[in-house]
Amino acid sequence: MKYFEVKCTLHPFNEDAADILSASLSEIGFEAFSQTEDGLLAYIQQNEWDEDKMREVVQDFCLPEVRIRYSKVEAPDEDWNQVWEEEGFQPVLVGDEIVVHDVKHTDVPQVKYDILITPRLAFGTGSHETTRLILRTLAQLDLDGKHIIDAGTGTGILAIMAMKRGAESVFAYDIDEWSVENTKDNLLLNHIYNNVEVVCGDSSVLEGKEKADLLIANINRNILLGDLPRFSKSIREGGQMILSGFYLEDVQALTEAASKLGFSLLETESEEGWAMLLFEANALGRRDI
Repeated sequence: MKYFEVKCTLHPFNEDAADILSASLSEIGFEAFSQTEDGLLAYIQQNEWDEDKMREVVQDFCLPEVRIRYSKVEAPDEDWNQVWEEEGFQPVLVGDEIVVHDVKHTDVPQVKYDILITPRLAFGTGSHETTRLILRTLAQLDLDGKHIIDAGTGTGILAIMAMKRGAESVFAYDIDEWSVENTKDNLLLNHIYNNVEVVCGDSSVLEGKEKADLLIANINRNILLGDLPRFSKSIREGGQMILSGFYLEDVQALTEAASKLGFSLLETESEEGWAMLLFEANALGRRDI
C-alpha cells in the first residue's frame, strides 16, 4: 500500500497545537505522525487522501492564532525499509510482563511475554499508547482456547500476544498488503506456525468467518464507527470486543454506537489522551444497524 507524506507547518508552533492537529488528521484517515521543529509529518494511505477534508481541517482549526500550511509527496517505501533494517527500534517494555523488541538489540529485559517484531512498513511496535493499552489488557484476560479476530493487524503484535496468552486461533486482516506479509513474517519469528490466518482486505472479509470470543480493533475512530455493525455480527454472544486507536473525546461516540448494537461497556483505560474500551456482547438486546 502506497502512502502520502504530508508536511504540516504551524505558525507559530507549539506542541499543544501539534497534538490537536494530529487528532484532527486522524479523524480523516491519517495513520502515523512524526513531530518536526515547526510542525508535523503525517502519513496517510493514498487511496484515503481527500483534499477537501484536508483543507477543511486547516481552515477550521480550533486555534485561530495558529496558521497551518501543508504540502504532500509520495512516501518512499524503500527509504522506510532502510531505516528499519539499519536502525531497528529500542526494546519497548509494557508493564512488568511484556517486552517488544527487534533482532537488532540484545539489551532486552527478561519478562513473561517476549514479542519479537520486524516492523518494516507496518505500524505497531508497542511504542504507541493504544498498542500498550491493548497489550496490558490482553495480559489480564482469559484467552485460553479462545478464537480471536485481530482487525487491522498492522505488524501482528496483538495476534502474537493473543497466541502467547493461550488463544486457540486468530483470524487477522489488514487493508495494507505490506502489513499482511509483515504479520506472517513476525508470526514465524515468534515460532507461531499454526492456527493463525492472515488475509488482506477490509472488514468485509469477516463475512462467513467463525465468530470470535474476542475481537480486537486498533484503528481510527471513523473506521471503527463504520465497521461496528460487521464487528457485531462477528462476535459470539457473551464475547468481548476491544477498541482503541482514538482519543478520550471519542469515547462517548463509540460507546453510544456500540450500545445500539447490544454491547455493554466493561472497562475504559487511557494513556496520554488516547483511549481503549472493553465491551461485552450481550445475549439480549443485540441487533444490527
